[in-house]
Amino acid sequence: MATLTMRSSAVADFVVIHIDGILDATTREQFSDHLDAVADDHGPDMILDLGGVTFMDSRALGLIVHHWQRATAAGGHFALVNVQYPASKVMWVTGLAQRLPMFDTVDEAVAAV
Repeated sequence: MATLTMRSSAVADFVVIHIDGILDATTREQFSDHLDAVADDHGPDMILDLGGVTFMDSRALGLIVHHWQRATAAGGHFALVNVQYPASKVMWVTGLAQRLPMFDTVDEAVAAV
């Protein structure tokens, strides 16, 4: 069974969600519920730290895109940090790596807004 752990921290006006594990069909519901709860509790400003992600499929990428659109529609800011190509190839295959707001570090993402 795939494992996924997520923890949140606050940096500036953002909630940073640190994600460790596999983002695929087996963890999709857990990932979706967590992102929804964070957005509902803390508002649209969100940074996903994907440094601990070991694999991501297209369904997980779809959830990330959904939350990016949700945040921007609400006037918030959304960013991805610490994206590792080997685990997140789907972002490049789909062309979304050129569209999603990606930064090397949380500090860079916060400074960009």
